[in-house]
Amino acid sequence: MRIYLMTDMEGVAGVVNFEDWCEPGGAYYDIGKELLTGEVNAAVDGFFAGGATEVLVADGHGAGGIHPHLLDSRAEYMRGWPGDWPLGLEDRPFDGLASVGQHAKACTPRAHLAHTQGLNYIDLSVNGVSIGEFGQIALCAGHLGIPSFFGSGDLAFTREAEALTPGIVAVAVKRGTRAGTGEGLTEKAYGLYHSAAIHLSPERARQSIRDGAQKAAEKLRQAPPAPVKLMPPYEMVAVFRGEKEGERITARASHPSDFIALMNAPFIYDPKE
Repeated sequence: MRIYLMTDMEGVAGVVNFEDWCEPGGAYYDIGKELLTGEVNAAVDGFFAGGATEVLVADGHGAGGIHPHLLDSRAEYMRGWPGDWPLGLEDRPFDGLASVGQHAKACTPRAHLAHTQGLNYIDLSVNGVSIGEFGQIALCAGHLGIPSFFGSGDLAFTREAEALTPGIVAVAVKRGTRAGTGEGLTEKAYGLYHSAAIHLSPERARQSIRDGAQKAAEKLRQAPPAPVKLMPPYEMVAVFRGEKEGERITARASHPSDFIALMNAPFIYDPKE
């Protein structure tokens, strides 16, 4: 049973903000990488206990989030993509997609460090379905017939994952406490907006992830959830922040039949009114 494990940093318990924990040169960036690697190792251990035979760990954080020398020796480590989307999912016949350290999509209330790619996104949708980074990789996997079966991150992310991918096992390791969306803010102001949260301790977070990962792997082996798909034709709409508060910029892309081709299509920006 082959598992592709996508990783990110912002959904990890103990990772508090962008500047200090998620960016090179940040005061606690190295500690943030250790915390993520610990959660990944917990998931890897659970997957193998549940019947996995291969786990490929994809280091999906922009500047890198995994300490390779601390990674479970049973896992393979991938840094850098072999091409554009689907980010190596086509490399071999994977049986399931998992996510660790994931965060909710941009402008999600009561999320922690919520964003989609960059902080300039307000929303991204395909055929009217709002998605974030998890949704993008989950729908690429679904297009290839691969189910999304496990995810961990903040509570808002787990709810997002459960709504998009029924049957997924989702584990929350922290919860954001700010109720608003921040959609009218500038990019700089939004980066500080979703920084309030209540975290599990790293030890408790890892145990919850390990237990959930084993449960999810057993479920994947015995009765896998259906791959998540949207019906073509596809239209993707991105709404970005402008330079001023409340300013929006809209861009679109489309494809008649292929979701992965859609993800690799260039945006066409709407003319300014």
